[in-house]
Amino acid sequence: MAGYEHSEPADRKQIADTSADLHAAEEPRQSCDPAFRHGVVVGFDGSTSSERALAYAIGMAVRLGSGLIIVHVANRLPTTVWAGCEPPVFVDVPDHRTEVLGLELACADYLTEVPWILVERGGDICHELEEVGREYSADGIVVGSTHGIVGRIFGSVAGRLARRAQRPVIVIP
Repeated sequence: MAGYEHSEPADRKQIADTSADLHAAEEPRQSCDPAFRHGVVVGFDGSTSSERALAYAIGMAVRLGSGLIIVHVANRLPTTVWAGCEPPVFVDVPDHRTEVLGLELACADYLTEVPWILVERGGDICHELEEVGREYSADGIVVGSTHGIVGRIFGSVAGRLARRAQRPVIVIP
């Protein structure tokens, strides 16, 4: 049992239960709050396009009578290992923006009409938005469109997400 230690007699053999470990590894991570199941996921980073996406997602959640799952994906920077042929390693950069965004959202009047939570993740934005959508069985994912040279060179988050997502993706211009 979790949180308790059992002392075993010295003459008793320990047998590992590998089937329990396999089943635990295969089970998907469950959402933290089942009240937000079938909610609306929205990517939010404080930019103008993400604020428009948030406004649309709030209206969508109100119309559906569901909760809002606001996702902020923290930065991860690749570090190159020059010695040897090892694959790149990703390093989590401390991102205090999630705390700041959480405080701003908590003080926002426009979020009083819908239940919401803020989820912080690290990694690829497209993958993390889709993963949160899967965990919460979201009815849709709302993102803002990307404007600028970075989106043209590397492809926009909205475009990549729309191509790979397993649920509806709404892109707000």
